[in-house]
Amino acid sequence: MADNWIDISALDDVPEEDVIGIEAQGRDVALYSVAGKVYATDNICTHGHARLCDGFLDGFEIECPLHQGMFDIRNGKALCAPVVEDLRTYPVKIEGGRVFVDLG
Repeated sequence: MADNWIDISALDDVPEEDVIGIEAQGRDVALYSVAGKVYATDNICTHGHARLCDGFLDGFEIECPLHQGMFDIRNGKALCAPVVEDLRTYPVKIEGGRVFVDLG
């Protein structure tokens, strides 16, 4: 299996209990820091073309700013209407104060 880890951000640039959007290899990725751990998902809602980094993060749930659909950032599970399609998630590792994401 190929090594697909991409250095996407400094760990210090991902605010605790918040979400930011990052462009990486032509993809719009959302990075979340919750309870001392970093998570990564696609940044575009599966229901409407809205950036999740503009939404509201409450614990492990991100609310889309467009129609208030919610996803679990740990596994991408769609949690309530109008979203029915899960969100793609990506593995994350932290090394040397940097956030690496496997976009493969």
